[in-house]
Amino acid sequence: MSEAKTTTNHEEIRKWAEARKGRPATVKSTADEEPGILRIDFPGYSGEETLQSISWDEFFDKFDREHLAFLYQEETPEGNVSRFCKFISQESA
Repeated sequence: MSEAKTTTNHEEIRKWAEARKGRPATVKSTADEEPGILRIDFPGYSGEETLQSISWDEFFDKFDREHLAFLYQEETPEGNVSRFCKFISQESA
């Protein structure tokens, strides 16, 4: 059975994303001089027009400032690699 996990560990988040070829990103329409809403951008998904790549340093600076946690899934119920992830408040974690 697959279950969602939660972490605030930067290395764990980075390894999970990179294992799925994901890169740190922000939603273009929410970014000004600093990153807006954080996302993990996966190749082949529809974020090309709406997401802007950022560095892992920028990503984790915003992640920590906003007191976020990373909710994610290792595999789907069928046993396939999952790309499900979501950013939540640490208070919700």
